[in-house]
Amino acid sequence: MRSYRDLFRTPEFTPLFLSSSAQTVARTTSGLALATLVFRETASPLLAALSMFGPSLAHVLGATLLMSAADRLPPRATTTGTALVYAALTALLALPGLPVAAVFAVLLLNGLVASVGGGVRWGLLNEILPEDGYLLGRSVFNMMNGLMQITGYAAGGVLVAVLSPRRALLLAAALYVTAAAVARLGLTRRPPRATGRPSVRATWTANAQLWSSAPRRHVYLALWIPNGLIVGCESLYVSYAPDAAGTLFACAALGMLAGDIAVGRLVPPDRRRRLGIPLLLLLATPYLAFVLRPPLAVAAALVAVASAGFAASLVQQQRLMALTPAGLSGHALGLHSSGMLTLQGACAALAGGLAQLTSPATAMTALAAASAGTTLLLPATSPERRTAVRV
Repeated sequence: MRSYRDLFRTPEFTPLFLSSSAQTVARTTSGLALATLVFRETASPLLAALSMFGPSLAHVLGATLLMSAADRLPPRATTTGTALVYAALTALLALPGLPVAAVFAVLLLNGLVASVGGGVRWGLLNEILPEDGYLLGRSVFNMMNGLMQITGYAAGGVLVAVLSPRRALLLAAALYVTAAAVARLGLTRRPPRATGRPSVRATWTANAQLWSSAPRRHVYLALWIPNGLIVGCESLYVSYAPDAAGTLFACAALGMLAGDIAVGRLVPPDRRRRLGIPLLLLLATPYLAFVLRPPLAVAAALVAVASAGFAASLVQQQRLMALTPAGLSGHALGLHSSGMLTLQGACAALAGGLAQLTSPATAMTALAAASAGTTLLLPATSPERRTAVRV
């Protein structure tokens, strides 16, 4: 599979793509609206960061308790059902007078549902596309995420300013319902990829099997830690620039889009694997300049350049799929997604705490330095390198 045209000619790729696009716009719009609402009511960088990225922390529970469902539930029904749950929970967040504690309880439930939904979606994508089409297909989804995040954050900024955060949340809920309808009408009924009932025991067994391989462990850590620390930087956009956070988020999405196009479509396959470490360093290095507290225009340019480094995940996911048995593809991708989002939520909490004690700019610089340092350690801890040294 060599072209985007080939992808969209593949049965079921288009409805899965459109449903995911609608969910991305809904998620980004609702996230910005909720973070703005919480920051206005509490003036807390920590709570604003957690309201936007805190649901990711729930993914650790999903990864340890529920992830076996990713390969054991029918994909169409699960994709449709999760979108409807997102719609209901987002509408609930729009209720006036909802206490902050209740807001985070709703976000916890949202994260638990999302931990399974991500595994189902990416496992279905791997099932729909031929083996040589996964990286190209995932790059298109990443590009879509970039474009839809630009759209979502731009629309969210306008809706919050023109209407209100609560009305923006209701519009996001309607968008989730649209995503559910597209999935239900456009996807065909498929059996689960694995037999047996989802259970905690089955989840633990598959997790242990995936984690037992040193090369897979190394790929997971490379996918999770540098990425999570930089998302911690992103979680402080609202407190760094309260009136222009949407601009920073949109520029970050634009940079991510450019990186995904370059790596997924323009870089020859034999060169992609060597780009993993350089892209992760690109992801972190521009944020070090935030120690100077740059003005909005400079900050927007820095985050756009840095976000091109998120394309490192394409290289790493291709490596993960090469190391994973076909029957565990959904579980493996779901574990990747849940682990990544868990680290993102934890780093958002860390960033918010540091910003509370110092400043958003200082916290962003510190997390960027930690991300770059972690990336520089990855080659030395590679199982292939350790084997070569022993030989």
